[in-house]
Amino acid sequence: MTGARNGRQYLSDLRDGREVWLGSERIDVAEHPALAGSRSGMAGYFDWQHAHADECLMRDDASGALINASHLVPRTPEDLRRRARAFERLARYSMGALGRTPDYVNVTLAGFVGRPDIFGMNGDTRAVDALSRFQREVIERDLSLTHTIVHPVVDKALTDVEGINGEISLRVVGRNDHGIVVRGARVLATLGPFADELFVYPGQPLPKNADPAYALAFSIPMETKGLICLCRDHYGTDGATVDRPFSSRFDEQDAFVIFDDVEVPWERVFIDGDLKIYNAIMRSGWTGNVMQQTTIRAAVKLEFAYELATRMVAAQNAGARPDNQQMLGEIWCYASMARAALRAAEADAHDYGAGLFLCDDRPFRAIRSMMPRWMARVNEIVKLLGAHNLLATPEAAAFDTSLGDALRRYLPGAGDMPAEERAALFRTAWDFVGSALGGRNELYERFYLASAARTLALNHMLAQREREWNDVPEFIERSRS
Repeated sequence: MTGARNGRQYLSDLRDGREVWLGSERIDVAEHPALAGSRSGMAGYFDWQHAHADECLMRDDASGALINASHLVPRTPEDLRRRARAFERLARYSMGALGRTPDYVNVTLAGFVGRPDIFGMNGDTRAVDALSRFQREVIERDLSLTHTIVHPVVDKALTDVEGINGEISLRVVGRNDHGIVVRGARVLATLGPFADELFVYPGQPLPKNADPAYALAFSIPMETKGLICLCRDHYGTDGATVDRPFSSRFDEQDAFVIFDDVEVPWERVFIDGDLKIYNAIMRSGWTGNVMQQTTIRAAVKLEFAYELATRMVAAQNAGARPDNQQMLGEIWCYASMARAALRAAEADAHDYGAGLFLCDDRPFRAIRSMMPRWMARVNEIVKLLGAHNLLATPEAAAFDTSLGDALRRYLPGAGDMPAEERAALFRTAWDFVGSALGGRNELYERFYLASAARTLALNHMLAQREREWNDVPEFIERSRS
């Protein structure tokens, strides 16, 4: 098979014997009934890219096949605009609720392929060639990648790889003619049970004196022997999509991943014990690259939240209340600032090295720190605006029962809004912010781009390095004269 898959092909490829645990049971991801909605939701993503092929797909120069535009290694402003159109349309499939659609990690891989100067800085071209071949495989098979880049820290008084943290963190424990053998754990593989490949690469720099065994980047199929995927509770639900539009389809799952002496073939090893490369690669354009996708997804989600909240207020004829107007305006501000940051980052895009043309990362660094707060605040606003209405929401099927006439009489919306429409609106809002999946999504938004506290501190350190700040003493000196 070559080129972009459809949903049927995606589902067929899940039948590979991967080791996935849900609760106390090892399950078959392709068959387990609790995961049926999530499987259907992910299959829908692959069908969506064909339904919107003009925006999502592009012609591959090498094979001539149609491929997802997220594989593009950007070299020009037009390349950035081309893939931005794809990101926008792909985000609209779930209105931004799916955070780990395959285009997310595709972008990271494309950025890595575009920096052979970093991966080959030690003079060895093996990793550069391996990355390029791997991307070709991902492109031609339209593989769904997830990543796991965080060490499972137990003791936060230590570094990620010291003491007990180092004992459980992923590391190399052996080498042979076929590849490396790795042991340990990583968190948190969102989409892990439903992905084709697990991509391991740096998340945060390692200390300069760290054991090189922890300096790793590689990718392996999810069915690899010794790879164990431990799922959290599943928040997907049964029932009609109109009643549960998010949780019936879009629980992408999160998994704790254990590597029980997993052998990684040399052709899938991209960093092996080189601390210099490991610590350099995430400072070489990753933020300016991947956050074009993440900011577009966030903007789509915030705009959806604004419209949803506005319609909720209209359903109560409460739009004239100043407090409601202020909260709606607040959501609009967040959405508009996300769009403004995106536009600024694209306008000041530049060559980061080796001809890789990416967005300016400064607006994205600010968004990366502030977006988690915005998303949590939006959830709060939707709950405040909805109040008890979020809980007085009959299922769509209830209107076809003997209770239907009573529901239509007692639960309509303002302004002649039919009760069925009101119920669907407020059920959508509850599933968006208040259901089990809604709560998980809020937590995800808080931490999936790292802790906001850490990124705020990093922003300060980078700002101090980028230029000299002398306005204060100069102003004081002028005031004396």
